[in-house]
Amino acid sequence: MGCCGLESGDAVRRSRVRKLNDRAAQPFRPVTGLAIRRNELGDNEVRRALPMVHPNAAAIDVGARMHVAAVGADRTAEPVRSFSTFTTDLHRLVDWFAECGVETVVMESTSVYWIPVFELLEARGFVVFLVNARDAKHVPGRKTDVSDAQWLQQLHSHGLLRASFRPKGEVVELRAYLRQRERLVEYAASHTDGHACE
Repeated sequence: MGCCGLESGDAVRRSRVRKLNDRAAQPFRPVTGLAIRRNELGDNEVRRALPMVHPNAAAIDVGARMHVAAVGADRTAEPVRSFSTFTTDLHRLVDWFAECGVETVVMESTSVYWIPVFELLEARGFVVFLVNARDAKHVPGRKTDVSDAQWLQQLHSHGLLRASFRPKGEVVELRAYLRQRERLVEYAASHTDGHACE
């Protein structure tokens, strides 16, 4: 014991190590709740146990040349379809969502390929959730035979995905102008060879 009845530094360190070793010796206790219920129940029972947050949900797996879209299996005989990235095909995609009674759409923020379809969906009155691809990949329970679009649709319908922040209207337009101005200034600067304009 040190002065005033306090332990010395070495004694404190030894007691901390002893506590850590005692914790490490504890037997493993399995997690209860949904993790256990998933093993006891089939996949359909687990899905029924999760609340349906967005019943009219759809999802898009965004790609450079092709978008794969999915709606709920109860909406149409063919719940997964592929669409090209040309403007007419994007309009067909949005029309198909409207025919299926979709209200919310989720998509991953893949490069810049999501922007045209995002803007079309927003203009037609859909609530669009842009999600980070890492967030969707880290949700456990995915089967290998389910397409990315179907998986996103299932996660979104149960409210398991968080939308990324995207500014509205005028702010998006202003940001586009500022980016274009920055590109033009950089382009002009690369062609002046360090000589100031007179």
